[in-house]
Amino acid sequence: MVSVNAGLMNCDALQHVLKTYWGFDDYLPLQREAMQCVLEDRDSLVVMPTGGGKSLCYQAPAMCRDGLAVVVSPLVALMKDQVDGLRTNGVPAAAVNSTLAADQKRDIVRQIESGRLRLLYMSPEKLLAPRTLEFLQDRRVSFFAIDEAHCISAWGHDFRPEYRDLCRLRECFPGIAIHAYTATATEQVRRDIVAQLGLRAAVLVGDFRRPNLQYHVARRERGLNQVCSVIDRFRGQSGIVYCITRADVDKTCVVLRETGYSVLPYHAGMSDDDRARNQDAFLAEQVDTIVATIAFGMGIDKSNVRYVVHAGMPKSLENYQQESGRAGRDGVEAECWLLYSGGDVMKWRRVFEHSIHDARAASEAALEKINAYATSVTCRHASLIEHFGQKWDEGPCHACDVCLGKLEVVDDALVIGQKIISCVLRVGERFGADYVSLVLAGSREQRIRSAGHDQLSTWGILSEFRRQDVRQWIEQLVNQEFLRKDGEYHVVCVTNEGRRLLAGEVDPILMRPPKETRTQTPASVIDSWEGVDQGVFDALRQLRRDEATRRSVPAYIVFSDATLRDMARRRPSTVERLLDVRGVGQQKSADFGPQFVECIVAYCRQHGVAMDVQPESITRDSSPSAVAVQSFPLFDEGLSAEEAATRLGRALSTTYGYLESYIRQRRITDPARWVSRRELEQVAVVVQHAGAERLKPIHEALHGRVDYERIRIVLACLANQVAAQQVDHDRLSGRAGQR
Repeated sequence: MVSVNAGLMNCDALQHVLKTYWGFDDYLPLQREAMQCVLEDRDSLVVMPTGGGKSLCYQAPAMCRDGLAVVVSPLVALMKDQVDGLRTNGVPAAAVNSTLAADQKRDIVRQIESGRLRLLYMSPEKLLAPRTLEFLQDRRVSFFAIDEAHCISAWGHDFRPEYRDLCRLRECFPGIAIHAYTATATEQVRRDIVAQLGLRAAVLVGDFRRPNLQYHVARRERGLNQVCSVIDRFRGQSGIVYCITRADVDKTCVVLRETGYSVLPYHAGMSDDDRARNQDAFLAEQVDTIVATIAFGMGIDKSNVRYVVHAGMPKSLENYQQESGRAGRDGVEAECWLLYSGGDVMKWRRVFEHSIHDARAASEAALEKINAYATSVTCRHASLIEHFGQKWDEGPCHACDVCLGKLEVVDDALVIGQKIISCVLRVGERFGADYVSLVLAGSREQRIRSAGHDQLSTWGILSEFRRQDVRQWIEQLVNQEFLRKDGEYHVVCVTNEGRRLLAGEVDPILMRPPKETRTQTPASVIDSWEGVDQGVFDALRQLRRDEATRRSVPAYIVFSDATLRDMARRRPSTVERLLDVRGVGQQKSADFGPQFVECIVAYCRQHGVAMDVQPESITRDSSPSAVAVQSFPLFDEGLSAEEAATRLGRALSTTYGYLESYIRQRRITDPARWVSRRELEQVAVVVQHAGAERLKPIHEALHGRVDYERIRIVLACLANQVAAQQVDHDRLSGRAGQR
């Protein structure tokens, strides 16, 4: 266990903790800054996308601080998963909640009093109980961490009144820093969190880009074929299907189960025992898919969810960002599908009818934004990050249906747009989008005939198209500001820009789903499987499932999918070499190392697969990936790895991998742009004695003074020097032979 005083609270201590307990050699974006706030006793509000590693921002510093870190968490299930994961990593942590017996609570008190416990999780109600506050005031609390902090704000999508009382922490513990963490907070919500908690805060907002997620939006057709097609692509892997109502969950679950899929339901109408049983089965990978309402998810820290399908429209973009963000938390590729219909909007409006006026107005506004997202023709990644106040300036994301070309551009969009706007004007700008689409499609409904709108010149003018396509085009014209919706009944009206369209002065962009779905594999998918032996990965996955069942913990707590892929890429033959795998720390190596290494060795020997493959040889023997090549112009411009990571929206560790590919491809021999002369000399001296085959001995010989990424850069340049010298030698030898 690492403990440092204020003068030594530095990145070296943090990196040691990260490697020892979590098996990580580096930070994800913004983690280092967030951890420094904790170490330096500066209040902070940290906003990171789901999967960005925000929990580590307070967990790792807690291991570098004397005293007890108190973590506020809203759900028992979430506390349990966090504590199980920490204990598996060798981190002393506990949670106090209503499920504990008296002797378990007494044991936790003894651990706190002896100073052995580093992280204590509890709900806001439990923390603010008078006896708890009195107990903690007599103990050495290092800091407070408030998880799911958006629950504090009435402007947030999951407001919880009990979170408001956390402002009392400042009064009861005036000298102790408070840190708030959330994955979903607009600027308005961020301001509210800071004000409610009385934070003297550094507000750190991470990059909301999730390049490993592929977003798709489609109008929901009849039946469950669209849902099934997603599940079929990920057979045997974990996924979530969200529905709006409990009835939808039950119906969907029954149909999928009868069709042969491995599914279980989850919603608030079930008993606590049934919900817990189904959730545990999902976490232990005894069932592939959970079909759920939004009641499922906040308490789930499962990292290897490969797909999230919304079989109905969520009620806000905040909800969608959080729920879809439960896919791919391990950084491995995953798919997010939103299937919607006009009826979804009506369902939510019926739910909002029971809200107070202000809350209803906010909910209606949020619903309009998610509806606009669903019917838009712009990049999905760009739409999401811009909603949270960040700028998208990267062009096509190559990871959504729009940018992958899975939507067809309508050839005669101008003519169709003019017909729609003409119809809106002819019905007097007094009706909603549904009604206008019926007129355009030539409907003979009684209300249309009663109004005389079946006699209009625009009646049936788009009858050659499906009515649902016409309806979607109206929404697309709203999104592009050619039309707008007014009033409580969302009457469609024509804007000034729409009148310009009618005059043929501007062109709209109208899209529809293609008749045949074109598939395209994103470069990020190719990247994450590069060098991975699928057979080894499958064997390790089965072993992980067995170990999780034996220990009664979720499978991802044993190892994440990303870690299993790195194992299947490196294929270590010893427990010592297993420590080079990302995500394998000392405790997990001790607990799981022998059996996982035995599995790797047995498979490789049986199938003649090479073992102990080093990242250097993987890079050296293979061409750079498509994504890596995209980074080369940035390095040509002279950008640092940090600057390139920001521009690319990638983790710094990933970008260093691209930089290594760049150095090898460009045959660069001088690392001075990225590594100091002293670091170069230190690494070169160690390489002369220890060789350049493995990174870990070099890192240890340097006592951690040079990080792994810079060692890789030096080794790449040294390899290029050797190659250049060999070329010169061969050239000279050839000339000598000629003489």
